[in-house]
Amino acid sequence: MNLIVDFGNTRVKAALFLNGQLVQQRVYTTGEALLTDTTFIHQATDCLLASVVTHHGPTENALRLLFPVTVFTSQTPLPIKNAYKTTQTLGSDRLAASMGGFFLYPHQNVLVIDAGTCIKYNFMDFSNTYLGGAITPGLQMQLKALQHYTDRLPLVALEETFNTLIGENTQDSILSGVINSSVFAIEGHIAAYQEKYPDLTILITGGDAPFLAKRLKNRIFAEPNLVLIGLNTILTHYRESYSK
Repeated sequence: MNLIVDFGNTRVKAALFLNGQLVQQRVYTTGEALLTDTTFIHQATDCLLASVVTHHGPTENALRLLFPVTVFTSQTPLPIKNAYKTTQTLGSDRLAASMGGFFLYPHQNVLVIDAGTCIKYNFMDFSNTYLGGAITPGLQMQLKALQHYTDRLPLVALEETFNTLIGENTQDSILSGVINSSVFAIEGHIAAYQEKYPDLTILITGGDAPFLAKRLKNRIFAEPNLVLIGLNTILTHYRESYSK
C-alpha cells in the first residue's frame, strides 16, 4: 500500500493507494496531525512525500521510522519528459498535477488548472512532455491582498452563491472583481491554448476547483485528487525503475 503525502501551503493531504487505485484519503492542518493518525498511516508499506514548504522535515523523519520514504524532487525519475528550463524551481504540486493528467489522459494535449492558494496552469503535450504554464494569485490570496495593501478595504469572504457583475457596494465590488477576473483569466488562458491545440483536454483540481468550475463556460473535467494521483504515478514509476 502506497502512502502519498502532499504538503501544501495551507493543508497536508494524504492518501493510500493500492494497485494504482485511491482507497482512502485524509486532510490535515499539520504534519503532526498526520502522524497521530496511526490507524491510517500504519496501513502503508511505501511512501512518497511532496512539499511546497520547508517545514516537512520532522514529519518525513518520523515516517522514515515506519517504511521507505521517497521525497519528490527535481531529480526524481519520471515516466515523462520534463522540458521546464528551471526544474529545480518547479513546484512539486505543478508537476504532480500534470502527472495526474498523464495518468488519466496519456498521449494527449492536457492543460491542468490547479486552483488552490495560487491558480496554476500546467501543460503537457501529446508526446508526454511537460512544457510549463503560468502562475497567478488564487481567490483567497487576492482577497487578502486587497485588505492587506490598502487602508480601508475590508477582508471579504467568498460567497458560494455570488453571481454579480456590477458590485453595488464595496463587498460586492471586491467579490465581483476577484471572482470575475479569475474566471475571465482562466477562460482567456483556455482560449489561447485551444487556438494552438484544438484537441485540448482540460482538467481542473484544487480547493477552489468546484467554486470556479461551475462558473466556467468551457468543457472541463473536474478531478479533486489529481495531484495525489500524479504523485502515486511517480512513486510507482520510481520503484519500478529501481527494481529493474
